[in-house]
Amino acid sequence: MAAQVEANGRPDGIPEATVARLPVYLRALYGLAERGVSTVASEALAAAAGVNSAKLRKDLSHLGSYGIRGVGYDVDYLVYQVSRTLGLTQDWPVVIVGAGNLGRALANYGGFVSRGFTISAMLDSDPTIVGSRIARLTVRHVDDLEGVVLRHKVSIGVIAAPAGSAQAVCDRLVAAGVTSILNFAPLVLSVPEGVDVRKVDLSIELQILAFHAQRRSGSASADRGRGARPQAVNGRGRPAAQELAARG
Repeated sequence: MAAQVEANGRPDGIPEATVARLPVYLRALYGLAERGVSTVASEALAAAAGVNSAKLRKDLSHLGSYGIRGVGYDVDYLVYQVSRTLGLTQDWPVVIVGAGNLGRALANYGGFVSRGFTISAMLDSDPTIVGSRIARLTVRHVDDLEGVVLRHKVSIGVIAAPAGSAQAVCDRLVAAGVTSILNFAPLVLSVPEGVDVRKVDLSIELQILAFHAQRRSGSASADRGRGARPQAVNGRGRPAAQELAARG
């Protein structure tokens, strides 16, 4: 019998919001495991992940994982459960299209391999970059994209190309059979149904941080000025006391 499709559109019934939090839980669990922690209470794991404990327990219940009262969760087993749910118990071949500064940084990031992602190839159209070595890979021309996807059985495509060429690259990845795309280009990609796209826009994240920094700065300025007595201001924006003094 086919799995029932929930209202959220996921056949496994796990809400999208829960899926988005699972990698955060996994990162916290890896940190605990590295420190030699074998069991963890839901409150401690929730604090490490930055969520409340009730939400964490509900999320993990979708995986069939329930902590033992008075003991908590077995860290190693929970790592396995979350990894299995996310599909990280197998290797995922990845191709990066765009070998500029961002593409180079992604290729050299060691965390991909330890999480089950293998950078199988890097592609670019710049003749001065094609043929160069990056992270033990020889950059190939983007014309080879379809052959690379077929040869390496690529499951995930990473677009680190300029915005002007990102949609064309996306179209070629999809036509080649890639259904999961991580997009770093500053535009929204158009994809057919059945293709998943995750967009990472660093400029948007920086703008959000600037907003919060500005609010904190404004609050601090307001706090410093609360003890000052307000002055009457004339029509030209000059405090009235200063205007009177200037007139002598």
